[in-house]
Amino acid sequence: MTNRHHIAIVGSGSLATSICESLAVLAPPHGALNAAPIEVTVLARNPDAVSAIARHCRARAAVAGTAISFTGERLGDEAATLARLQPTYLVCCASAQSPYEKVERPSPWTRLVGRAGFGVTLPLQATVVVRLARAITTASPHTALINACFPDAVNPLLAAMGLPVLCGVGNVATLAACLQAALGLPDQRRLAVLGHHAHLDAPDDPGDDVLAWRDGRPVPGVTALLAPDRALPRPQLNAIAGHAGARLLVDLLSGAEVHTSLPGPLGLPGGYPVRLTGGGLALNLPGLSPAEAIEWNVRAGRRDGIELGGGRVRHLPAAVVALEPHLPELAHGWDATDYDAVQDLFRVLRRRLRATSPSPALI
Repeated sequence: MTNRHHIAIVGSGSLATSICESLAVLAPPHGALNAAPIEVTVLARNPDAVSAIARHCRARAAVAGTAISFTGERLGDEAATLARLQPTYLVCCASAQSPYEKVERPSPWTRLVGRAGFGVTLPLQATVVVRLARAITTASPHTALINACFPDAVNPLLAAMGLPVLCGVGNVATLAACLQAALGLPDQRRLAVLGHHAHLDAPDDPGDDVLAWRDGRPVPGVTALLAPDRALPRPQLNAIAGHAGARLLVDLLSGAEVHTSLPGPLGLPGGYPVRLTGGGLALNLPGLSPAEAIEWNVRAGRRDGIELGGGRVRHLPAAVVALEPHLPELAHGWDATDYDAVQDLFRVLRRRLRATSPSPALI
């Protein structure tokens, strides 16, 4: 066992903060048998923001009596930073597209996203994590990447680009935590959940909702069980995602066998029940083959307006209609190998549409 474990968390927003706050209280206590102390480095472009996160999480850890430390650093060159830190796990909580923009800064760009589906933001969701994954391959290949930014679609994109990713956090993990609480289960050993980012909102047809099993048997009435949690303000669901993400990190570092559900495991689309043991991860599907579970998630992901397969991102009809006036060459989709050029074009489009004065209906 190493003398210390090291986690690097990229981002200074609400999810990164929530993960750090939960790590401060979930880490092993001082003096715990066979538990190595944990170092957390919070990285972002804004050094004041990450310093503030580290400072208040140090205080939380002091009150909790946990063996964990926090430091904040400005994120400069990703490869140089990772070469120096050599973290065991790197968690990306930063992207070039905020999910809250439609509320905080409505514009013709957010209107386009609303018409096309959230999946149209994939190139922008992936911008930071692609840079980090590339840096891992060159500077810290033993580091395991965990992506919190639209992992249901971004993680398969990373896999199609030949970049490493272990899994994601949030989305199905959040839904599984809510179902665990609703069913009164002490942990998720007896619970398996198959679900997609699109299931954060209830589907029109309950037959298209999350699939869940308890002791290998289907859980009935999932839509009703999740209704109170889906009604929570999104920041509160985000806090649940952060807490579940912190629990995952602590469990991974402990090497204990853990059953949970995660988005984008091993670069797969959507979210799946998994088993963690010895720091590794494997699918833990009850009554479904991996191929059946993947196809189920591909279908579920169509609610986001995209479909991934064969190294290509395909836009579905509503997204095609929304994009054709602006990016006709990308309206029907794009290849993962063209990612860098694609994200540049989407950045230009967003900048142009943001600069257009919104109509009164958008304000």
